[in-house]
Amino acid sequence: MIRRTLAALLLAGVALVAGAGPALAHNVLVSSDPKDGATLETGPGQVKLVFDQPVQQSAGETNLNTVTITGPDGKHYPAEKAKVDGTAVSAVIGALGPAGQYTIGYRILSADGHPVSGSVKFTVTTAGTGTPAPAPTSAAAAPAGDGGGSGDGGMPVWPWIVGAVVLLGAGVAVAVRLGRS
Repeated sequence: MIRRTLAALLLAGVALVAGAGPALAHNVLVSSDPKDGATLETGPGQVKLVFDQPVQQSAGETNLNTVTITGPDGKHYPAEKAKVDGTAVSAVIGALGPAGQYTIGYRILSADGHPVSGSVKFTVTTAGTGTPAPAPTSAAAAPAGDGGGSGDGGMPVWPWIVGAVVLLGAGVAVAVRLGRS
């Protein structure tokens, strides 16, 4: 009976680990241009974000992959529609404004279908001639996350815990029933 119980527990554990892989496959930012924390004399003409997995293309007119630029004055600066090329997302940006720290906010559609957002910061030492753009709409605004790129659009943990308990209980019930016969 103990062997059967252990076998059921092992099978339940393997099933949980095998099923968890795709749900945990959120994209992670691996590099950026400009680099996080970089100091530049003038503002870049383009930003490029590279992720560890391909980024999904948006379907139709709606672009779910967005890039925003926020200046040291808290105002948004122009950025064109984000373009996806495999694992890279890029956007041409307009002239920036005052010298100081800028934040590249991004929100992309992860390989597993979940949104991933984060931010990259860089500093410009020479003021530009750019003027602020209108603030992005809430659907296009990329949250200025912690820069880790992990996002919080994933599935919560509690369904996995409930599933594990149910699967474990079923395995034990089957083992006990088989042990009686």
